[in-house]
Amino acid sequence: MIKTLEINDFIIIDNLKLEFDKGFNIITGETGAGKSIIINAIDLAFGARANKELIKTGCSRAMIEVVLDIDNKFPEAFFTEYGIERFGNEIILSREITETGSRSRINGVMVTQDVIKALRESVIDIHNQHMTYTYIQPKYHISLLDGYGDYNHQELLQNYKSIYSEYINVLKQLEDALNATQKSEQQIDFLKFQIDEIENARIDDIEEDKKLEEELNILANVEKLKELTYSSYWAMYGDDTCILSALGKVKTNISKAAEMDSNLSEFETEIINAQETLRELSSNLRNYSEALELDEQRLDEVQQRIDELDKIKRKYGSTLETVLENYDNFVKEYNSIEFSQEEIERLETRKSELSEQLKHSSDNLSNSRKKLSTNLSELMRNQLEQLDMPKVKFEIQIQPCEYNSLGADNVEFLISTNISEEPKPLAKIASGGEISRVMLAIKTIFANTDNISTIIFDEIDTGISGNACQAVAQTITKLAKSHQIISITHQPIIAAKSDRHFYVAKTQDEKTNVKVYTLDEQNKIKAIAMLAAGEITDDSVNFAKQLIYN
Repeated sequence: MIKTLEINDFIIIDNLKLEFDKGFNIITGETGAGKSIIINAIDLAFGARANKELIKTGCSRAMIEVVLDIDNKFPEAFFTEYGIERFGNEIILSREITETGSRSRINGVMVTQDVIKALRESVIDIHNQHMTYTYIQPKYHISLLDGYGDYNHQELLQNYKSIYSEYINVLKQLEDALNATQKSEQQIDFLKFQIDEIENARIDDIEEDKKLEEELNILANVEKLKELTYSSYWAMYGDDTCILSALGKVKTNISKAAEMDSNLSEFETEIINAQETLRELSSNLRNYSEALELDEQRLDEVQQRIDELDKIKRKYGSTLETVLENYDNFVKEYNSIEFSQEEIERLETRKSELSEQLKHSSDNLSNSRKKLSTNLSELMRNQLEQLDMPKVKFEIQIQPCEYNSLGADNVEFLISTNISEEPKPLAKIASGGEISRVMLAIKTIFANTDNISTIIFDEIDTGISGNACQAVAQTITKLAKSHQIISITHQPIIAAKSDRHFYVAKTQDEKTNVKVYTLDEQNKIKAIAMLAAGEITDDSVNFAKQLIYN
């Protein structure tokens, strides 16, 4: 259950802290006072969509914190699965909203919205006007019916979903395989031609074209290279005027000088090293020059290979690497076509197997739903009779349909509030007050089958009065004996049954301010008197006392 709710800088609320009771908590106040903001804050803490417009004007962030009191029904695996430290019987849930986004924490640990959703499903059920609209739409009725199912029914549903998922996947693969085989013979031949052409190019090195360009540049300039390298050799070692001859004379002079000044010995050593380096270099240049020969045949071969590779690149990619990537794609596509017929046969067989499994599973699921519908319909009729709808007829219609992710059933809730009328779709027949009571009946029934500890109603009493209002009050009071109920109401009959009464007031001086008062017994009487008569008089106070104490 919710122990406390603290709100800071949210919409028009500066700071607010509420302590809820474990029974029936009522929130009243004049229209526009901010009652729904409290419910919205709880909804937001439990994962509702947030945006920066929710931050109070002039503030940089909004903060909402909910402290929960959990019992032994709460799944212990929640803490271990999500790595959250347990704080005894308390869970502290917070949501911070800033200009750039929002963050949620549980017991101080930042968590994703998936974790918040798991927590929400374990502890709280918030019913608002949007949910009422959702519930009357036929497409949601199948989920409501399945939600009433026990463990065995849930296993049937999950088994069907697993088979259906594989069935859809096989259908997609089969469609792709059939599309592949529908390629024309001409397309297949062209694909094979592309593969052969690239294979015949014998590309083993993605740098081959660059290396060939370098070799071509050498072959095309053999004579010039011979001339330049041999003349360089001759200048270093060719005759008495060469560099090495001059360097020999320098070496002789320095040797003599070193005999007179030992400090010059180091220079002599460096000259000797230079001589050795130049001899080696000149020898290498002579060998290079003598080895160079014009090879017309090799020149032609290199030029032809370059032309061949250029042709391949023009057709299949700007680089040899791209050419080989396209080659791999062609091979994969070709192999998929070659393999497709065998694959089609395999997929057709699997499709047939899954089709049988799907029918068997959907039949079992449908039979289970029909049993559930009988039980749920009877419970709904009984519950609606207690909610001042004595002549109501409520049926759950199940009709076959095409396979889908939830089975092969169309499920729709039908109702008749007049004894002379046959049941018709809920959305077309029920009035606003009747819809409210149908929703309350559903919540009451489901509350007795799940582990939810807190149920929140945002104006469940819409469109009701008189005996219907009394019946709703009795039903909620009964439900509050086993669940924490938090509800906004405008009905004095309902408010009178509360265990804790909150009154929301809004003031507007220089700025809007919202305050919430927890009413004591005397102020509760006055608040209900105001709800009933719009003013506090002896008659309205006496009427309020009768509602509270009778």
